[in-house]
Amino acid sequence: MAGRAQIWLTWCGSAPEPAELASRWNWDPWLLAAIAIAAAAHTLLTPRDRTRDAAFAGLVLAVLVLFVSPFCALSAALFTARVVHHLALVFVAAPLVVILWGGTLLRLSGSLAIWTAIQALVFWAWHAPALYAGALSHDGLFWAMQLSITLSSAVWWAKLMRAPAAGAVASLLVAMVLMGLLGALLTFVPRPIYEPHLLTTQPWGFTSLEDQQIGGVVMWAPGSLIYLLAAMAILFRRLFRMPTVESLR
Repeated sequence: MAGRAQIWLTWCGSAPEPAELASRWNWDPWLLAAIAIAAAAHTLLTPRDRTRDAAFAGLVLAVLVLFVSPFCALSAALFTARVVHHLALVFVAAPLVVILWGGTLLRLSGSLAIWTAIQALVFWAWHAPALYAGALSHDGLFWAMQLSITLSSAVWWAKLMRAPAAGAVASLLVAMVLMGLLGALLTFVPRPIYEPHLLTTQPWGFTSLEDQQIGGVVMWAPGSLIYLLAAMAILFRRLFRMPTVESLR
């Protein structure tokens, strides 16, 4: 096992120790070039709009934090950081994608119920130990993980925003239960199941099982809570007849 851990290298690099984390910025030229091209295209080809400009700036900032800053390296060491990373894709990056390209996403076929299932299935699948390990050891699978989690969540959010209140609340509650169930399973499983983190957590003061349990709790509590708060916001808006967004940009 030790020999296998020695060669474990994620797209974000090898797992850092606390003393070196601050220096572990990821200056991947392909990623930086993609950000620069996207920024140029947005500036030159998109009509100026404060909401869209703010959403694009927020999306770029999210990408920089998740994939360029030392947080990227931290997620190679700690499963908990990887969970936070994935929740940021679902609750930060995906809604920003909806603001930018929601109209295009809505053209994709499938009901809200279908996309509720797809979004949950994608999220669960990438936390299966074999797929998770594959994504952290192969660059192509790593980006398949990032894009599929973000895009499936974005389509789901887009469908949700156009759904009747009852359907939207039902979808959010289903998503909450499924997120909580996955978090609970990871919290109570009696042994560590993610090989990439078996020997990377000790410098941070955790056993691999403790790290996995903390990650499960983060997914179970804050992750589920965001879905619940969104459902409550929809109900509040419905009860007090607050205006709704008429169209996606």
